[in-house]
Amino acid sequence: MSRSGWQAALFIGPAVILLTVLLVYPVLWTIRLSFDTGRGLEPRKWVGLDNYQRLFTEDKRFLDLTKFPPEGALANNVLWLVLYTSICLIMGLLIAVLATRVRYESVIKAIIFVPMAISAVAVGLIWKFVYSNDTDIGVINALRHGLWGADPIPFLGREDTVNYAIIFAYVWASAGFAMVVLSAALKGISQEIIEAARTDGASEWAIFRRIQLPLLALPISVVTVWLMINVIKLFDIIYIMTAGGPNGKSQVIGYMMYDQTFQGGKGGYGSAIAVVMLLLIIPIMAFNIKRFRSQAIQG
Repeated sequence: MSRSGWQAALFIGPAVILLTVLLVYPVLWTIRLSFDTGRGLEPRKWVGLDNYQRLFTEDKRFLDLTKFPPEGALANNVLWLVLYTSICLIMGLLIAVLATRVRYESVIKAIIFVPMAISAVAVGLIWKFVYSNDTDIGVINALRHGLWGADPIPFLGREDTVNYAIIFAYVWASAGFAMVVLSAALKGISQEIIEAARTDGASEWAIFRRIQLPLLALPISVVTVWLMINVIKLFDIIYIMTAGGPNGKSQVIGYMMYDQTFQGGKGGYGSAIAVVMLLLIIPIMAFNIKRFRSQAIQG
């Protein structure tokens, strides 16, 4: 091996070792464990695909197709993917576009981005107080009671409101990321093109729709992938705000995996749920890599 090859191996080697020990081996062990009736994280008896069959056909906590719309952890993740991802993107893009047109752009962006610096645990605690039934603590119920004399609503205790309440809280914490990425991409668009369009009489809406939005396609896809992966591995804010309640209505795949593995001691079943999470992430990552490659070829 040449000197440059040894140098490359010296620099890459530690990273490869760490990835193998901390990522590749745990993934392979989890896949192996998903075919067992493991208790805790130890394998016991080989059961083949029984864990997966039970997960998709018997366990209504994971997916209940007898109701419309479907319920269960997987259905909740789909709800999160649709609402959380789309709202974060729309809000991030809207703020990024409008903030450039006001005087105190940096101040507005800083305020919007501050929640990103807060951990999901802290976000969950903050919004747990905001949604509190106690009008002396819960901001929303205090406003409703003070302005209209309305009775308090247990946002986190009602099955029909709990998921939307948590989604809104997490959007508050994540929209800043979308705003920062899209704002940087907007500033990277040549102002000469924008000014030329304005000179030709194009409206601001036409400029945004026909010039800015197409040029933001790659940054939007990057943000979308990040948000979608964020949803699939969602756990901490659910754990803090509701612990999957009420009656399991706010459970997501990540929380169900934790609950089955560490609370229920069903390592094999929990590993099967973890493998499903991995399988959901792989197509998203493949799409992102393909997108980057096509962009590189076009560039």
